[in-house]
Amino acid sequence: MITGLDHIAIAVPDLSKAIERFAKDFGLDFKGQEDVTDAKTSTAFFPLSETSIELVHPLNGEGPIQKYIEKKGGGMHHLCFRSDDLDADVTRLKAKGYEFLSETPGIGAHNCRVIFIHPKSCDGVLIELNQPQAH
Repeated sequence: MITGLDHIAIAVPDLSKAIERFAKDFGLDFKGQEDVTDAKTSTAFFPLSETSIELVHPLNGEGPIQKYIEKKGGGMHHLCFRSDDLDADVTRLKAKGYEFLSETPGIGAHNCRVIFIHPKSCDGVLIELNQPQAH
């Protein structure tokens, strides 16, 4: 079952500049960076009450975020919904006809299990589902 909006991801061409903007200009609490090598991204998080803004930047100038920035120059990339049972949600949504970008979940930032729903299934919006791993 979906339990909340986990984060809003924004593709940014200059991660350092974007971190400064969100931390200094908007006064948000910067909680650090993390490279997600499997997704070829660098991430930076600014947690808000019950959600975060995630800045995503291409790691080593490659991967899907690099292609996104080349095409669009940056902007809102995806919405991520937190799940308490990712496998059940994927099964339920596949049964409703949703298409996913991969067959099975992978590992994303914060060691969460993640999977993305194809934008054509959601009116052009890329949707990520994630489930934190038990510690």
